[in-house]
Amino acid sequence: MFKEELESMMSCSLESATTAQIYEAVLALTQEKINQTPQVHGERTIYYMSAEFLIGKLLSNNLMNLGIYDDLKDTLAESGHNITDIEAYEPEPSLGNGGLGRLAACFMDSIATLGLNGQGLGLVYHYGLFKQVFAKNLQHEEKDAWLDKPGWLNKTDFATEVMLGDVKVTGRMYQIDILGYNGEKAPLRLFDLESLDDSIIEAGIQFNQQAIDKNLTLFLYPDDSTEAGQRLRFIQQYFMVSCGLAWILKEHGDHLDHLDEFVTIQINDTHPSMVILLLLREMLNKGISFDHAVKVISNTCAYTNHTILAEALEKWPLHYFEAMDPELVTLLHRLDEVGKTRSQDPSTAVIDHEQRVHMASLAIHFSKSTNGVAALHTEILKNSELKPFFDIYPERFNNKTNGITFRRWLMYTNKPLTNFIETRIGDGFKRDAMELQKLEEFTKDENSLKELLAIKDMKKQELADFILATENTKINPHSIYDIQIKRMHEYKRQQMNLLYAIHMYQEIKKGNIPSRPITLFFGAKAAPAYTIAKDIIHALLTLAEVVHQDPQVNQHLQIVFVENYNVTKAEMLIPASDISEQISLASKEASGTGNMKFMLNGALTLGTMDGANVEICELVGQENIYIFGESSDEIINHYKLGDYHPGNYYNHNEMIRNAVDFINGLEMLAFGKKENLDRLHHELITKDWFMTLIDLESYIETKNRMISDYENRLEWAQKMLINISRAGFFSSDRTIEEYNRDIWKV
Repeated sequence: MFKEELESMMSCSLESATTAQIYEAVLALTQEKINQTPQVHGERTIYYMSAEFLIGKLLSNNLMNLGIYDDLKDTLAESGHNITDIEAYEPEPSLGNGGLGRLAACFMDSIATLGLNGQGLGLVYHYGLFKQVFAKNLQHEEKDAWLDKPGWLNKTDFATEVMLGDVKVTGRMYQIDILGYNGEKAPLRLFDLESLDDSIIEAGIQFNQQAIDKNLTLFLYPDDSTEAGQRLRFIQQYFMVSCGLAWILKEHGDHLDHLDEFVTIQINDTHPSMVILLLLREMLNKGISFDHAVKVISNTCAYTNHTILAEALEKWPLHYFEAMDPELVTLLHRLDEVGKTRSQDPSTAVIDHEQRVHMASLAIHFSKSTNGVAALHTEILKNSELKPFFDIYPERFNNKTNGITFRRWLMYTNKPLTNFIETRIGDGFKRDAMELQKLEEFTKDENSLKELLAIKDMKKQELADFILATENTKINPHSIYDIQIKRMHEYKRQQMNLLYAIHMYQEIKKGNIPSRPITLFFGAKAAPAYTIAKDIIHALLTLAEVVHQDPQVNQHLQIVFVENYNVTKAEMLIPASDISEQISLASKEASGTGNMKFMLNGALTLGTMDGANVEICELVGQENIYIFGESSDEIINHYKLGDYHPGNYYNHNEMIRNAVDFINGLEMLAFGKKENLDRLHHELITKDWFMTLIDLESYIETKNRMISDYENRLEWAQKMLINISRAGFFSSDRTIEEYNRDIWKV
């Protein structure tokens, strides 16, 4: 049947078709079946509004959820084709950057799977964040042209006009159907600028930032290191919210004065929080009183806080709003007055003394819920970072620990492990992840433990083959795979892992050889204007070259920095990992979701008591995780007292000094740029805002103990199996059930 259907869509036989022809036919066939799949409906609708939806490739996921993956795979094989070639050909939608966007994608999957009436609202980014390219050990940015091949983005009939000051533009809605596991779908609705002109892009990702009628949806998060860039980012958010709200009003405009009975708008971080203001303007224009409008809006909107980092708690100059519509300034002042009747604390003001609008304040004052994304993060919000708001609205604050689409990160990403689980506990875990707990019965079964180790070895070999094919780098599959993949940021402390690698290099040079070779994998993009983050990438790439060129060291240590890290590469890296690096400075990582994916695939966590690491530790027990470093309370106290001085660690600890000084030493300067290496060296010993040196000794000791423990293979496999068996809590299905129970009530 598949062969006939595919050949009817092509002008040739399946046997003679090219990969591109087969891909387009499979895409069309799958889309046809998705079109026949019912969309979830209901009286109330959840609109999940987010700047990012990092959905990854969808073909295999859709084929699996339709129940036709294996049949199609067999049909293609009979005609001499491999389904993996078709999977590789599919472009990855570049609609997000990191955990925020990946979480939104997982939530859409779970909304569809659980049969909740929900829709995602965001933007189409033609060239994503950027495509990362390495040259001379430096990151360079190029366009990520993912729309060049056919994909899942379907144009709709809905368009809306948006006034951006005195410039009128049109937003066109596109749709990607997100297919759940239980035979229903939810729409991801993404808006694009009709007048977009990509000819304005110059070298790399540079473009005219002031031509807003041509550039608004070119890139995710335009570089905001300039005034023009900051304005563009603001206008991009205004455009996203205006278009999304236009769609909501089309669907529910007849019920505007009691919109809260029909709609919940989940504001994913501060990027979409402007929806509160624009919805208020719309209600007042329809004759609804200010007080009633504020009440309805506050019952309609809900806010998720993803970080305590000041850079992500957006503050926009008041005159930016005035340039869009002077009426917005009047409304902001009125909302600010409402906030001041509830608290005189300046930190809760909507408009501060510098005439900046605090988007988090807007979102918290005028919504029904503020949630953190891990137990520790929520406690920090309540007791520290957002305490003045918690004092006003204690009943609104709640925790929703993040989750992952475990079916994707297990059934698609690691089929051998999925089969291992299914042969022991059945397939109920595919619908209820908590059934993974049944695996604990096998922690003393030597045959199961050996099979689990064999699966890990198989995935490590697959990754080695993949890296050789894509990066032209040969890896020892018998080495320990230590993997840190996430956004490049000082608080995530890739620089601490860099110092560990330097320390190990120095130890090997002294003759202290590790019991087994170690391969350190990194994958991360640095924001184009984030200088120190790019310096860390440069230092890691340079160190990789130093190690590679040293025959005394390279048989024991290897550093691999995966270029242009994305979801597709994560799907290769995570199943192969032995050690999961989750080493953020305690109190700074709201949750993390990579830690959950690694855990599910049998990697052991090396981490601080930060974010969801805390809950992983509680679930698996101290003996099945490797925790190091100071606690979040201790770190928060250091910031409060201002008593951390990196120079003290550098001056009084020879091991630390030797590692830090290596960064701009002769070995590194032979392959790296003096300016970049000197700047990073200076940063670490004079500022080190995210306290790399405070935990370095503890980190080195704990990682070395972990490497030593790895040699007891059966005991290590027991720890692996316990981690897998207790990963079910981190299903996004559980997270979404909690959102619905406590906030959405659909």
